Amino acid sequence: MSKRDLLIEIGTEELPPKALNTLSQAFTQSIAEQLQSEALQSDAITAYASPRRLAVLISGLDEQAPDKAIEKWGPPVKVAFKDGQPTKAAEAFASGNGIALEDLNNYIANDGKQDKLCYRSTQAGSLSKALVAGITEQALASLPIPKRMRWGAKREQFVRPVHWIIMLFGDEVISDSVMGIEAGRDSRGHRFHSQGAISIQSPSSYVEQMESQGKVIVDSERRKAMIRRQVEAEGQRLGGQAVIDDDLLDEVTALVEWPVALAGNFEERFLKVPAEALVSSMKEHQKYFHVVDPDGKLMPHFITVSNIESSDPKKVIDGNERVIRPRLSDAAFFFETDCRSSLAERRERLKSIVFQEKLGSIFDKTERVATLAAAIANQLTYCADDARRAAELCKSDLVSEMVLEFDDMQGIAGYYYAVNDGENDNIAQAMQQQYLPRFAGDALPECEAGIAVALADRLDTISGIFGIGQQPSGSKDPFALRRASLAVMRIIIEKGLDLDLGELLGVALKQHAAADNSAEQQQTILNYMFERLRAWYEDQGISAEIFLAVGAKGVTRPTDFDQRVKAVQAFAQLEEANALAAANKRVSNILAKSELALGDAVDESLLQEEAEKGLFVAMQASSQQVGPLFAKRDYTEGLKTLAVLRTPVDRFFDEVMVNAEDEALKKNRLTLLSQLQALFLEVADISLLVPAKK
Repeated sequence: MSKRDLLIEIGTEELPPKALNTLSQAFTQSIAEQLQSEALQSDAITAYASPRRLAVLISGLDEQAPDKAIEKWGPPVKVAFKDGQPTKAAEAFASGNGIALEDLNNYIANDGKQDKLCYRSTQAGSLSKALVAGITEQALASLPIPKRMRWGAKREQFVRPVHWIIMLFGDEVISDSVMGIEAGRDSRGHRFHSQGAISIQSPSSYVEQMESQGKVIVDSERRKAMIRRQVEAEGQRLGGQAVIDDDLLDEVTALVEWPVALAGNFEERFLKVPAEALVSSMKEHQKYFHVVDPDGKLMPHFITVSNIESSDPKKVIDGNERVIRPRLSDAAFFFETDCRSSLAERRERLKSIVFQEKLGSIFDKTERVATLAAAIANQLTYCADDARRAAELCKSDLVSEMVLEFDDMQGIAGYYYAVNDGENDNIAQAMQQQYLPRFAGDALPECEAGIAVALADRLDTISGIFGIGQQPSGSKDPFALRRASLAVMRIIIEKGLDLDLGELLGVALKQHAAADNSAEQQQTILNYMFERLRAWYEDQGISAEIFLAVGAKGVTRPTDFDQRVKAVQAFAQLEEANALAAANKRVSNILAKSELALGDAVDESLLQEEAEKGLFVAMQASSQQVGPLFAKRDYTEGLKTLAVLRTPVDRFFDEVMVNAEDEALKKNRLTLLSQLQALFLEVADISLLVPAKK
């Protein structure tokens, strides 16, 4: 089958830089899926994108789709004919398929069950070039564009005005219209380095022609790699290292078509300002990369990526230096102004900021968090005074000039202001660490006050929002309680903190005057928070059955819960695990059906069979061994020790009739099984490890 390369390019005004990659991928994927749906094969599909274009190169595309075998089944013969004459059902079938009534007997086939009317034909495959315009229109229409625009008198809508379109199949132009524009072979190059149209000779020459004639690097990945190399080289030339943020690199790549990295400087006096504020200003406002010295300290330099290769780069650098200076001056002014007031003084302004209508102001929240943080610190033998002080001050930077201008400085600014106020390092570090972890996989707070405040702040929010009946539903979670819950669990578990989450929630709930602080509400919140661990464990390769087996115990200490989960995970790998889980399942079912009141102890005199005597002796020995292990929460070794019960348990069920006719004997055997179950229930309900029947 003949093949040709196909090039599609959509030329536009500058596309939104943060959306360029998404638009390019969606455009390419839609075209690929539509070609596949038409059974058109290709050797490769490559996406290209720059600020002024979306392009796709399909290498080795079939010129025509393969022919399709058409098979249309009609009514059964007994329905199609009556007394040898076609019925209305047969007439409809004949008419719909262009068959003469007298020829219907030639269109009878068996579908494996009965004879039916059947029309078979072959449909010629679609010509690729006839489909390209429609496929392109569909791909453009399906792009994830939240707000489309019209331009001029055109009715067409797109994210930016479209100025030219290329649809080139081999050396043939597909001159159909897309977005109201007739396609051709002419592209446009760089706004400043290229003049006039660039006539693309063939799809395979597109990349080279755009670079040599148009001064445009259409390959985003190549453009990104060029920027990375240039920025790194400039950083080394300055005697430091350029810090390349991946998101910023993506954005800059989407802003330029011919990248040229240039280094500039700013006054060293600005280094007195928190480095994070300077970096934020350079990154967010100017799209500059910052440079650090070998010790990781900010240097008075920046690297910008220009979209032109200037004959006088010094002028470009001077222009950028003039632009960044006022930005950094603003940051310096905000910092100096903020340092004139302490965090404690600024805290009063939090009284006018509402946290939640029923839960009071931000100031009220800090009061609650302070009480809870001190309680947590006392349980952990941390300094309660530091925890309380850190909690009282933890939101004061929200009303600072710095945070009002740079919202990503929240917490970071608080740290610098705490240092300026003379607060100790534990309290100062807590200002920043209270927000950790901010996302999955993020670092955890390290200082004691930071841990206490991070937990207390989140528990206050979770308990308050649940307490007033606004818990998350579906995808709605305006207070990010899911993320907050997992953060609490991660901090407690990964830090190995021996905290009772039920007790802490009880303290937190009682501080909310408007909240439902009942035991039922506390349990609801506890269940919600522990449920966040299910997916977390699954990401670690721990099954839902293991999570549920431990969850059945109603454990309220996350660290204890985690130790049990890890123990059951290790137990599940043992050879004896499946048999013991099945046995426990059987025991659970037997005990659930029994209506007898069981005794507290097994009566040895009623043990008749060797198998039940053997199980009793084995259980007695195991109980003595695992007792001390469970007492010190060595659940892994405890369950491993209980694995030796597999053989006597198997023998018991093979040889002993539990539901004996003698009621005393029956009751004694049920008591024995109850004690067997209790041994394992010290850790988890391992009967839940048995997969449910489908």
